[in-house]
Amino acid sequence: MTLFTNGKALKTYKVALGRGSGAAKQREGDHETPEGFYTIDNRNAHSRFHRALHISYPNSEDKRRAQQEGVVPGSLIMIHGIQNGLGWIGSLQQKIDWTDGCIAVTDPEIEEIWDLVPLGTPVEIRH
Repeated sequence: MTLFTNGKALKTYKVALGRGSGAAKQREGDHETPEGFYTIDNRNAHSRFHRALHISYPNSEDKRRAQQEGVVPGSLIMIHGIQNGLGWIGSLQQKIDWTDGCIAVTDPEIEEIWDLVPLGTPVEIRH
């Protein structure tokens, strides 16, 4: 994951993604991380994962596709740290994709990102 400011790369992080097949998210429960354009639309300092920035998934295109396919698109896609109480895992969490469709970084990294990324920040997710 790369953070940009004024069109220039500011910092890059290794991440863990959804534990699905690696395809883009299609429906609730597929354990995939979505692909597309979103924004940071909420912040949760008291998440069950160390801090969480909510991504505005599903967007209108995701909703349209899900409706056409007769599925629920899912929700609660976040950029977050490690599950509370497991912060000692640190960068080992990056060795496998383990989330339910979110984007995970280490606890110190999410604290840094938390301070750098305000609400309304655009997010592009590509695998």
